[in-house]
Amino acid sequence: MDTRTLGQGLQVSEQGLGCMGMSAWYGATDDHESIATIHRALELGITFLDTADVYGFGRNEELVGRAIAGRRDEVVLATKFGNRWFDDGSRTIDGSSEYVHQAIDASLRRLGVDAVDLYYQHRVDANTPIEETVGAMGELVAAGKARHIGLSEAGPDTIRRANAVHPITALQSEWSLWSRDPEENGVLETLRELGIGFVAYSPLGRGFLAGRFSTPDDLDEDDFRKNHPRMSGENLDRNQALADRVRGLAEEKGCTPAQLALAWVLSRGDDVVPIPGTKRRTFLEQNAEASDVELTDEELGELDDAFPPGAAAGDRYADMSSIGR
Repeated sequence: MDTRTLGQGLQVSEQGLGCMGMSAWYGATDDHESIATIHRALELGITFLDTADVYGFGRNEELVGRAIAGRRDEVVLATKFGNRWFDDGSRTIDGSSEYVHQAIDASLRRLGVDAVDLYYQHRVDANTPIEETVGAMGELVAAGKARHIGLSEAGPDTIRRANAVHPITALQSEWSLWSRDPEENGVLETLRELGIGFVAYSPLGRGFLAGRFSTPDDLDEDDFRKNHPRMSGENLDRNQALADRVRGLAEEKGCTPAQLALAWVLSRGDDVVPIPGTKRRTFLEQNAEASDVELTDEELGELDDAFPPGAAAGDRYADMSSIGR
C-alpha cells in the first residue's frame, strides 16, 4: 500500500479503514471479526484507522484500542469529538474549549494511548466560535495529546477561520461518485489553496455503489441505512440505476464495483485519502486491491458522464442541519 501526505506532513496509507460500522449503525456487529479485520488491514499496509467517540457511544474507540494494543507504532490513529451524548439518549454538538479538553482525555482512556495522530472536530458547533474550538485543539497539540488536528463537514469560511488559528491537517467529509459536493461547494478549492488534505468517508456510497445491498429489505432492522433518504421510494429507483452503471463499468474494467468506485476517489489527487468502512476481512481485501486499479482518461470521462455532481437522488442525511456551510 502506497502512502499519501495530508496537510504539512501527516503521512498515511493511501487508503484508510473506517471503523464506525464495527460498533454502530450498520446492523449486527462481531467484535472478534472486527478486530481480525483491523489486524488484516495492518498486514495489508492499511495503517490509517478512523474512529470517533460517538461511534457506539465510546465502544468503537475501546474496540480499536484493543485491536492496536501492543502495536501503536504501526498505526496512524484518528478520532473525533463534538457529538456529545447524555444519559437520557439526547445529543448535542459541543465545541467549547472546556469540552475539547474533556473529550480528548476520555478518548485517550478508551483507546489506551497517550496521543492520537489526528483529532477532528466531528461537526462544527454553531454556538461556539470556531476560533475558540481550534484554539483549544491547538492546546492539545502543545500538550502532546494530539499530533495534528482536523475538521469534519466544515464549509470554506469555517475552514479558513480555523486554519488562521492553528494549521488544519485534514478535512473529512463525504465524497464519492454519488456525493460530489466538495467539488461544487468551494471546499476542495479552499483546501488546496491552504494545503489541507481531504479524507473521504463513505467513498462507496455507504456500500450501495459496491452492490453489497440493493434494497432496504437487504439490511438489518437496526441498520440506519434502512431509512436513508437515498434508499427509499423514487430515490431508490433512481440511485439503483446509478449503482447498475457502476456495476456495468466495473465488469468492462474487470474489477468489482467497489474497486471501481474507490479507484475513482483515489484518482482525485494525491491529497485525497478514502477511508472505506468495513467490518469483514473479505470486503477489506477487495477494497485494498482498488489501489492497483488504474483508470484511463477515457474511463474517467465515462464515470464523469454517468455521475455528474448532483446525480444522486435524495439528501446525504435525513437531517442536514449539522453540515457546515
